[in-house]
Amino acid sequence: MKQVNVAILGCGTVGTGVARLLLDNGDIIRDRIGCALHLKYVADIDMDRARGLDLAPGVMIPDAAAAIADPDVHIVVETIGGEGIAKKLIMGAIAGGKHVVTANKALLAKHGNAIIEAATARRVDLAYEASVGGCMPIIKAVRESLVGNRISGMTGILNGTCNYILSKITDEGVDFKTALAEAQAKGYAEADPTLDVGGYDAAHKLAILSALAFGMKINFDDVFIEGISRITPLDIEFAAQFGYRIKLLAIAKFDGESVEARVHPTMIPFDNLLSNVNSTLNAISIKADAVDEILLYGHGAGMMPTASAIVSDLADIARNLASDGAGRIPVMGFQADTIRSIPVMSMDDIVTNYYFRFDALDRPGVLAAISGILGKYAISLKSVHQKGRKANGSVPVVMLTHQAREADVSKALAEISVLDVMVGAPMLIRIEDQNGQD
Repeated sequence: MKQVNVAILGCGTVGTGVARLLLDNGDIIRDRIGCALHLKYVADIDMDRARGLDLAPGVMIPDAAAAIADPDVHIVVETIGGEGIAKKLIMGAIAGGKHVVTANKALLAKHGNAIIEAATARRVDLAYEASVGGCMPIIKAVRESLVGNRISGMTGILNGTCNYILSKITDEGVDFKTALAEAQAKGYAEADPTLDVGGYDAAHKLAILSALAFGMKINFDDVFIEGISRITPLDIEFAAQFGYRIKLLAIAKFDGESVEARVHPTMIPFDNLLSNVNSTLNAISIKADAVDEILLYGHGAGMMPTASAIVSDLADIARNLASDGAGRIPVMGFQADTIRSIPVMSMDDIVTNYYFRFDALDRPGVLAAISGILGKYAISLKSVHQKGRKANGSVPVVMLTHQAREADVSKALAEISVLDVMVGAPMLIRIEDQNGQD
């Protein structure tokens, strides 16, 4: 039986999980793939930290470059993270003819085109299932299971930290800061949570998925990104009154000419399955011509869910090696010479429905002034609610619109925000409601 030698670079949470799976479940993995995944090296500069791994002598080493240089290593697993040394090591492994598995979505989103080009030229496999959605097999689904489909759109909850925070605000009525502090205390959020709550982590994943689904180059810089820090219990309460929940959604749509790629808080109706995905769980809905719509759901992060996805990539590559089939599936699902530079639509050109909340002084003519400005920019209102609660002399005025163009909405809100009756900045939340689009 063939033995495939694996080197893990970085032995933090995820690297430890991968090593544990290879050690504990090596027998069932071997029985399923027809060859043994042998853990030859675990490279980490911290040699003394207790990890609970029963490694053979010589497996744990401090030098990742030495692991890459060993000609007996077939597959390199990068779990270091970041864009510095991780990129250098991955490019070095590819140059040395090693196959590579990574969960590094930030690296792929920002430097993926160059890494993919290098892997394709060197005819080695680059696998990245764990970079998006944790244990959800989203990469495999798009790249393999949906190969006969034209994918038109994807909508997903792709960041467990944000989903946990929004779930806490929804269920308990706490404010953003309180929910974030609890997420940090439970280890769901980093000490610096900017990548998560700012929407950047979800945007990294969306950039990868958009390229994979639509046959385009990875284009992270053009993804629209808005985080969740302005969402209040009041907005969540109003959303519920209208039949919606608020989620941080990653949205990609392809009309055949350009791609929408945006990450922002979004109101979705109660009967949308994504509205019931709570706590740290992730989910993604994919729309395609042959299958209509499918939903994947599961843990988007964590030691063992992420390790499971990495081991699935190891198994795929090991099967390829056993049958001399490296490069059998293109890295991005499309043959390299068919991948195009598809333009990403400007956010100004997005058309959708909107929720507005204005905190205004309780004076006659306020509604007329706001409505007049919205009408000036052809923004039609579906419903208007002036709530009776007062705070600092102001009352919330809540409006839902029919479909409107983002550029027109931005201009209208800029004018409304400087009215002398306004208290604070207007609140805008976009609405994705397939049944309510008009």
